[in-house]
Amino acid sequence: MARYTGPIYRKSRRLGFSVLETGKELTRKPFAPGQHGQKRGKKLSNYGEQLHEKQKVRFMYGLNEKQFKKTFEKAKKLKGVLGEDFLKLLESRLDNIVYRIGFANTRKAARQIVNHGHILVNGKKVDIPSYQVSPGDVISLKEKSLNHPVIISSLEALGRRVEFISYDESKLEGTYLRYPERSELNLEIDEALIVEFYNK
Repeated sequence: MARYTGPIYRKSRRLGFSVLETGKELTRKPFAPGQHGQKRGKKLSNYGEQLHEKQKVRFMYGLNEKQFKKTFEKAKKLKGVLGEDFLKLLESRLDNIVYRIGFANTRKAARQIVNHGHILVNGKKVDIPSYQVSPGDVISLKEKSLNHPVIISSLEALGRRVEFISYDESKLEGTYLRYPERSELNLEIDEALIVEFYNK
């Protein structure tokens, strides 16, 4: 399945979940899109709930189905709690870290910034959005990208950063301090349902 490139607000309304994690998508129209969006209230089956939860997380991080399942399989090889390890791997993707630092205002924009070669990891250019960042890695901008208008405006608009990332404003670089705690991630996600979906 290809990556979704349609309207994010519409997808958020369909899922009843803020894919951008801002809640803005659901403020004006907190119901599903379409002519009968306000009348839908059909209870989902167990499988439907699991699929719904998987789609919420997949669209939030902007992955296609193949990438999403591959990350899950990688999480299965770790020794912690499977659902939490899965979320930690998703959070450790380079595009997500770039978004968390504030170099982009959405994960989609962060992926584009990485693809276009604006990002350095420990001083070396990395243009692969799925690159797994390790605790202690320093993410910075190429010298030619320090005054990039999109990046600067995104940094200026950022409210606050997550605690597992530190930021040096003078150098315009962020450090991935540690893997996030489950309590620091989106509490609307029930990762246990995703584990059930893939472990059928």
